[in-house]
Formats: sequence, structure tokens, C-alpha cells
Amino acid sequence: MRKRFLVVLSLSAMSIISWARVCFADNPIIQTNFTADPAPMVYNDTLYLYTSHDEDTAVNFVMYNWMLYTTTDMVNWTDHGMVGGVRAPYNTFPWAAGNNAWAPQAVARNGKFYLYVPIAGAGGGMTIAVAVADTPYGPFKDPLGKALVSSGTSDDIDPTVFIDNDGQAYLYWGNPHVYYVKLNADMISYSGSVVKLADISTYQEGPWFYRRGNNYYLAFASTCCPEGIGHAMSSGPTGPWTFKGSVMDGISNSSGNHPGIVDYKGNSYVFGFNYFLSQNLTNGTHSERRSVNVAQFTYNADGTIPKLPWWDIAGVAQIGHLNPYVQTEAETIAYESAGGTRTCTSLKDYNNCWKTGVRTEVCSDTGGGMDVTSVQNGSFIKVKGVDFGLGATSLDVRVASAGSGGNIEVRLESQTGTLVGTCAVSGTGGAQTWTTKSCAISGASGVHDLFFVFTGGSGSLFNFNWWMFHGDPGVDAGVGTGGSTSTGGRSSTAATGGANGGNGTGGRSTVVSSGGATSVVSSAVGGSNTGGALATGGRPSTGGATSVVVGAGGINGTGGINATGGATLLGTGSGGINATGGTSSAATSNPGMGGSPTGGAAGTTVAAATGGILNATGGSTATLGSGGNQATDAGIANGTSGNSGSCGCTLPGRTRTAQGWIWSLTSLLAVRLARRRSTSKRTWVTLRH
Repeated sequence: MRKRFLVVLSLSAMSIISWARVCFADNPIIQTNFTADPAPMVYNDTLYLYTSHDEDTAVNFVMYNWMLYTTTDMVNWTDHGMVGGVRAPYNTFPWAAGNNAWAPQAVARNGKFYLYVPIAGAGGGMTIAVAVADTPYGPFKDPLGKALVSSGTSDDIDPTVFIDNDGQAYLYWGNPHVYYVKLNADMISYSGSVVKLADISTYQEGPWFYRRGNNYYLAFASTCCPEGIGHAMSSGPTGPWTFKGSVMDGISNSSGNHPGIVDYKGNSYVFGFNYFLSQNLTNGTHSERRSVNVAQFTYNADGTIPKLPWWDIAGVAQIGHLNPYVQTEAETIAYESAGGTRTCTSLKDYNNCWKTGVRTEVCSDTGGGMDVTSVQNGSFIKVKGVDFGLGATSLDVRVASAGSGGNIEVRLESQTGTLVGTCAVSGTGGAQTWTTKSCAISGASGVHDLFFVFTGGSGSLFNFNWWMFHGDPGVDAGVGTGGSTSTGGRSSTAATGGANGGNGTGGRSTVVSSGGATSVVSSAVGGSNTGGALATGGRPSTGGATSVVVGAGGINGTGGINATGGATLLGTGSGGINATGGTSSAATSNPGMGGSPTGGAAGTTVAAATGGILNATGGSTATLGSGGNQATDAGIANGTSGNSGSCGCTLPGRTRTAQGWIWSLTSLLAVRLARRRSTSKRTWVTLRH
């Protein structure tokens, strides 16, 4: 069903108005490899998805390594390749039998990342092992040189780990029975004995253990075979567990399943897998070559999970838009194809849904990471929901070709859509001999799906490492960072094009941690504090409890409009309109226009500083965003300190920080004082229901 409603937006004249569009992911979400057993982990505003990997030639289970994919918008996924394995080229556990790299899960604790995996021990029986890394990208290393859990039975598979609020960690696993142990704080050993739970209705394997509020959840693959997804709930971490029903019923041509459930950016998601990509390539023949899918859901009022339909090809809605003006890995993909038209409307329409497309491989270019290979005439890559702002003027691509090369056609909306530029790729002398090519772009502005369509002769044309547009992003011209790498690498999280590097070159003010009490807004060239959203010419924004919003000549800094702070935060500003201090800062009756830099004579105490442009009251630890456990926003729209305020508005169309939306929709007086004009635009929004 589709519903239309009218949204009236009030935006400053410097903002870019773009038609609202809601982009959806394509299931399966990974199409460059066969993946199964999804294990999502949210860390630093990025969703990390660890998976097992079915080999291309598999008929039964042939699995040698674990893969990692990341996203910040739920539709464009960046491939980071292998993070561990049981044989070359990545043998994490030399003591094992070298096969059965089955369902993984990763968790973060104390600056380390722990990967729990089931593998075949030297004697052939399944065991559960653990590996440790300093970053979520690996490399993961074996700290024990032996199994973490080994009962000598075939039950020792499918580990899931959860760290409770009191710091106690639990490891659950098992098929067809459920077991658990209490992990020690080091996360690589456990205390006490192994506990076997009473049987749970429909439980088969693949447990996924987590907590939400006061409820504990155990989701699992149910009732083999075919397997669906079921769930049980408990009021404690060790049970007793009560079966609460099916999350997704199995269907006849998907024999297996394995859930992973997570909340991300205010939404709830369940991951699993199906066999449709493999069956498409083999005309319906079944083999153990699986593909990860995702669905969004809303919990019932009693905390239970509703029953969902089988995986929808439309997938889930995009969160925000992708910023094309930062370096983006070519392996950041919504979907890919080797040509032809994807006209399928049903997952059962095998012949039209997928064609064999591009693949990914380890890249030897500076920074390492992955590149896109198997680029052939007619193949293409789609990137969803790209916000070009006022318009792109050129494109850089990092390519390598052992042959005569080819062309990259840059198109909008489809592989045959509007052509906005063509980058010619000549031979470079080797498949890993890299060079950067540039081409002119014209006609790319606003929000579009972006297609890189590859043309040329026969065979493999070239390899593709990364891309970056140049032009005029305008104000609010895109969120995000360009995927996983720092200038061609893959492990940086706050650098040029880094995974969380929205404060890097050309960044827009990516995110002030939603509800985070210690959020820090950092500065960088062309990013948040130079021409960005928080400093020179920027817009009001608030950090966390110990954050300091700084800037020169910006709305929140010297000469700013709404520099406001809590108990440990000083709103500096010489000549600012309304720079207010916290509980112990001095203030005169008029700290604005022409006031002294410190706000007045020393010794005057203001217990709860007021006087912001909209009569804001300074909360002791005010934050802005949804899910915060601190005060509501202090300094914008008459905010008042409180305990659990939120202002995390998500509207279709352009993505903005929550502060930016409040500025646009409510702070008209502040806009006038900043000598900006507002215009009202009426936008029809189409939502899928």
C-alpha cells in the first residue's frame, strides 16, 4: 500500500531543497559472495555484519573463512573481505582441522573485539573457538591455541555472546540443544560448568542472545527442515525461557536459517539468509550456497517480535543519503549485475532477478582493503540514495588494467538512465598497477541512485578501487564518509573518507552522537569546524555532557547565536548574540552584542543560565538526539533540562542532523537574526506500507 501526505518544510535560503525519496535495499544485501549466518554488531555509529562464507563451488557445506561488511545507511554495504579463516590465505586457528568455518559472532569490550566461531577440531568434532583483534576489521588472532569450549559432541556450534548491564558475559550455543557458560571478564575463558537448558519449543540451532530493556531474548533457527526463525523470552539472562512464537516461517526451498537481531539508528532489524541467488544461477537446483537478507520490524507492545513475511526483495528503507564528495570504496554496493535488466518483482522470478556480476578481491593499492574485479562489458554497480547537492562537476576513479581497459559510464536512476559523464580507463600495465583517472560530470544534482556501468571489449576490462566526486555540495550536501577506508585503506574511522570520518575533508557535520553523554565534535579541514555545520557560517548544534562546541565566527562560536552549555560546557563568544555560560560561569544581564568575552564581571553566579536566543535553559548535561538518557536540548527551541528528553527527528528526503531540522522547522527567529531568509516548500512524500 502507498500513502501520500503533505509535508511543509521551512528551510533557510542556503539549504538545498530536494524531492523526498525513500530508497530501499535489495535483498539479498550481499551479492558479490555467498554469505550466511549473519551476525550484526553496532559500534561507533556503524553496523558491522560478520558472516560465514559458502564457496562458489559448494554443493554441501564448504566454508573456510569469515567475512565482514559494513553500512551506515542499511542499503549500501562495503565489503571488507576475510577477517579470519581455517586455511590459507587466512588461517586463524592452525591447530584445527582446516574446515567447517561456521556461524560467527563478534562483540566489543574494553577496546578489543572478540570473534567467536565454531570450527572442526583436530579430532574432527566441532568446537567453539575465540579470536581477538584491536579493531573490528581484524586481523583476528587466536589467544588460546586451543578451543574455548569442546564437549566432544556435535552440539558445539553456533555461538552467541552477550554482555549484560552488570558486566557479566554469557556464551550460548548448540544444536539441537541449548547450552551456556558464564564468560570471565577476559572474554577468552569461563567459570563454572556448562549448563544445558530445558528444551525450547521449535528450537533447532543458531541461537541469537540479547537484551532489550528488561526483556532477554533468544532467537533461533526453528523446526528443521525447512527452518524458520523463532524466539523465546525471559526475565533473566539464564532463563527460564518461554517460547513466544515464530518470527518468520520457513519456506520449502530454503532449508536453513540463522537469525541476527539488532537495533540501529532507532530501528529494529532481523537478519537471516535464503538460497535464491544460488538457485537463480543454477536454474533452481539446491546447494548450500546462501545469501544474507534483512527485514525491519517493530516490537509488539508486550515486547514480543511479530511474525514477518519471508524476505522481501525490496529490503529495508535507507537511513539518510550517501555523500559522494568523500572517497568511497568501489566495493560499497547496493547491488551489482553482469548486464541485462533487473525486472523481477518476486524472489521466485529467478531468471530476471540476478545475473552473475562483479566480484571483490584483496587490493594491493596503498591502504590495502578490497577492490572490485571481474568487471566486464555491460556489468554495473548500483549505489543508492546519493546526494549530489548543488551539483557534481568531476569524478576521480582509482583503476588498474592489465589489458586495454574500457569505460565507466556514470548514470542516474538505472543502468540505462541519464548519462552524466564517462571516464575512460586505459591500460595501466597490470591488474594491480593503480592510477587515478578523472572525467567531467554534468547534470548530477540532488538525490539519485548512482550507476557505474562498465563498457569495453571482451574479458576482464579493469579493476576498480575507489571513487570520489568533486563539485558544489552546498549546505547539508550529504551525510556519511565514503565507506570504509582512509585514503584507500580500510581500518581508519575518522580520516579522509574514513568509516566514521564525517569530520574529514569535505565532511558535513556527520553526526553528533545521538543521545551520547560524551559526544565530541572534532574539527578538520573542510569538515565540521571549517565551513561545516558547527563553525564558520554553520548552524546550531549541541554536543554531549563534556563536549565543547567551538568555532571562529560561526553560529555556535565567537559571534555565534546559540552558544549554550551545561555544567561543564562553556558557550564562548566575544560579541556573540547570546553566548551563555553554565552553572559556575559569570554573566552580566546582557552577555550578547558587544558583551565582554567572559560574559561579565567575575564572581557572579548563574545557577541555571538563561538568555539564549529562544529562552533556552542550560541543562547540566544537555544532549540532543533520540535515546539519550540526559537532558533535552539546551539552547534550541526553549529546551529545558530533563532526564530522558529526545529530539531525534527522521523525515524522508534530505538527511540532516537533528539540530539542523530543529533549526529549519522551529528557529525562525534565530534565522532572521542570522540574516537568513526562509522559504516554505510543499513536498509530497510517498511512503511504502
